[in-house]
Amino acid sequence: MDILVDSCAGIDIHQKIMVACVLKSPSKGTRPKKWIESFDSTTKGLLQMHDWLKSHQCTVVAMESTGVYWKPVWHVLQEDFELILANPRMIKNVPGRKTDMKDAEWIAKLTRVGLVPPSFVPPEPIQDLRDLTRHRKHLTEDLTKEKNRAHKVLQHAGIKLTTYIRDLYGISGRNLLDALVNGEVLTPEKVEKLVYTSLKKKVPELIEALQGFVRKHHRFLLQIHLDKIDFIQEQIHTIEKAIRDTLEPHDNTVGILDEIPGINVTTASVILAEIGLDMSAFPSSKHLASWAGLAPGNHESAGKNYNARIRKGNAYLKKVLTQAALALSRGKDNRIKAFFWRIAKYKGSKKAIIATAHLLLRITYRLLKDNSRYIEFGEHYLQKRGDALLSPQS
Repeated sequence: MDILVDSCAGIDIHQKIMVACVLKSPSKGTRPKKWIESFDSTTKGLLQMHDWLKSHQCTVVAMESTGVYWKPVWHVLQEDFELILANPRMIKNVPGRKTDMKDAEWIAKLTRVGLVPPSFVPPEPIQDLRDLTRHRKHLTEDLTKEKNRAHKVLQHAGIKLTTYIRDLYGISGRNLLDALVNGEVLTPEKVEKLVYTSLKKKVPELIEALQGFVRKHHRFLLQIHLDKIDFIQEQIHTIEKAIRDTLEPHDNTVGILDEIPGINVTTASVILAEIGLDMSAFPSSKHLASWAGLAPGNHESAGKNYNARIRKGNAYLKKVLTQAALALSRGKDNRIKAFFWRIAKYKGSKKAIIATAHLLLRITYRLLKDNSRYIEFGEHYLQKRGDALLSPQS
C-alpha cells in the first residue's frame, strides 16, 4: 500500500491512561521507526502527550471514539494536529492480539496508509448545542418514566382518573392530585372548583374515579413523584431557554427548516445540533443519509442483493426524523405525506417511515447547502411528475 503520511500517531484512549504510538519513516521506502508511550488522562498528561507528539513532528493523529473520553484529547490536540476520530467498529484489530500498545500501533498503521475513515466532529459551538438537545431528550424520557411511576401508585390505590382525564398532569389533573396528597375530602362542589373546561361536565364520573383505597403510604409516594415531576419540568424549561439562546444567531436557518412539513422548531434544533450548519463535511445528501443510518444497506455478492437493513447510525437524529415522518403522515396533505402513503401502500408503514425520514434529511441537506427555502409542490406532485415522464415527447 502507498504511504500517505510520513509521521503519524495512533492513540488508544481509556478513562485513566492513554497509550500513543508514533510511526515515522526516516526516508521514503524505509521501514518506519516506532515510539510508544503511556500518559495519564489528566490535563497535565494530555499536555505532556501534546509535547511528545510535537517532538516527533507528527502531522496526523488518529483515535477511537471511546465514549466521551476522546473529547479532552481532541480539545488539547486540535490546534496543532490534523485529527481523525475513528469508529471502533471500522478499525478492529486482529483477534487474539489485544493489548493497549498493539491497539495504538494498529491505529497508527492504518492512519499511515489512509485506512482510517474519519467520523464527523462538529465545531465546538455545535457540540455545545448537541449536549443541550441530547440532555433535553434524556430529561423528557425521565419525565415520562416519573409520570408512569405516579400512575402506577394511583392504580395501586384504586384511583381511575386517567379514564376521564386525558392529561393527568395538566392544570385540572394536577389540582386533583394535590388534593389527594393533602388528604382533602373531595365533594362534588370541591371537585367542580378544581377542574376546568369540559371536565366540569364530568364531575360525577370524577367523583366515582376518586373513590379508591388511598392510604398514607400512597400519599407519601405520590408526593415524591409529583415533586420530582416538577423538578424535571423546571430543568427542561431551563435547558430549552439555553437552547433558544444558543440558536438565536441561527434563527434564519431554524426558520428555513421549520418550513419543511413535519419539522418544527424543536426538531430543527436537534437536526442542527447533530449535523451542524456546514454541509461541506458531507460530500452529498446520500453520504449524510448513510451517516445518519437512514440509507439502505449495501450487501451484494455474486450479482445478488442480500440483506439491505439500515445501520445503527446517529440514534438521536434518526429518532427525531422518524418521529417527524410519522407526524406528517397524519397531518395536512403535502407532497411528503403523499410520498409516505405511496411507500406504505406497497412496503408497509415501517419502511415508509424510514423512507420518509430519509427524504426529510435529504431535503434538509439541500436547503442548508444552498441556503434556499422549501417549496411545496402539492400532494399530486409525484403523480403529475410520473404522467409527464410517461407522456410521449412532442
